[in-house]
Amino acid sequence: MTRTNNWSVSITSDQNNPALSKEQKAFNSLIKQIDKRRKRLGAWETAASAFQKQYVNDLLPLEQTSASLQIQMVHCLDRAYGQKGLTQAERRKTAAIIVDWARDLIDEEESLKTIYNKYNPIDYDSETASEVDDMKSMFEAMFGVELGDEDISSPEDLLQHAQAHMEQQQVQAEAETTARQARRAARKKSPKQLAAEARAHEEQAQISLSIREVYRKLASVLHPDREADPRERDRKTKLMQRVNAAYTKNNLLQLLELQLELEHIDQHSINGLSENRLKHYNKVLKEQVRELDQEIRHVENTFRCTYGVPPFEELSPEIVLRNLALEIKNFRQNIRVLERDLVAFEDIKNLKGWLKTFKLASARSISFV
Repeated sequence: MTRTNNWSVSITSDQNNPALSKEQKAFNSLIKQIDKRRKRLGAWETAASAFQKQYVNDLLPLEQTSASLQIQMVHCLDRAYGQKGLTQAERRKTAAIIVDWARDLIDEEESLKTIYNKYNPIDYDSETASEVDDMKSMFEAMFGVELGDEDISSPEDLLQHAQAHMEQQQVQAEAETTARQARRAARKKSPKQLAAEARAHEEQAQISLSIREVYRKLASVLHPDREADPRERDRKTKLMQRVNAAYTKNNLLQLLELQLELEHIDQHSINGLSENRLKHYNKVLKEQVRELDQEIRHVENTFRCTYGVPPFEELSPEIVLRNLALEIKNFRQNIRVLERDLVAFEDIKNLKGWLKTFKLASARSISFV
């Protein structure tokens, strides 16, 4: 969970410091970037919870109701196909609609396969096998994945096998990269390389020291064992838990915010941070920005995988909730139409009138989330 508060850390100009330095400007910019990403993570946290609740309580039941009604419609059209009163053109259109609807509903009701095979020139199993072979060839050509003669009976199985092969290739590639790096490390390093490594280690040590100094100052005044009052001890224990969590994650900004919250530093202290200290702080803050970006990508990729959102489709907390509301509205409208038509089509005249206006492209007008 991403925690936000009202303790704003930033460097401001004053009489002693009318113009901010490069490092000071970078510090303020990084703080703003972190705040922006925190807010996005918070928005995703709120939206994901609301989405999941609506998805389970509203959308899934509507999907099931809609699928049930469409299955009834396939059976209704199958019965109507053999009745008198339909022209040859109307029968062809009815058969095309049956095939179109039944194809996507066979997973819901196996018996629809018989109806599908009745109206389609190629039986369902043969058609699916051909589709899998085509997809298999496409995957092998696109990703260089050899799927071999594995038993794959559906597009879903194919996707799982392809993903497993690609993950295996990725693991192998990572192992080879690690081995190459190990070989490089084993080689004798030049004085220039050794000096560069020494500088990098020294810089990292200074960065760690800067964070540790902030942590020690907080820990020294918050240590609960030094507090006699039980209520105050409990308050300090909770604050110390937040301090420890921030320090464990190298979360410099949260440590600074806690200092502000506890009034252990003021604006003058922040404005007076040395250039060398700011340089170290900015490296830590840049890493926090990268980590937040990774966290946002993880949240969004998890959402895509969970709800089947295509990778090319724009994604944001606002968009997913808006699209879900529209999806629910469309399902409800579609269900009302299906219920009305199932009753009306008992009269062949009503079916004939419907066939005149029905467009095959809209046979499956609902797009699932």
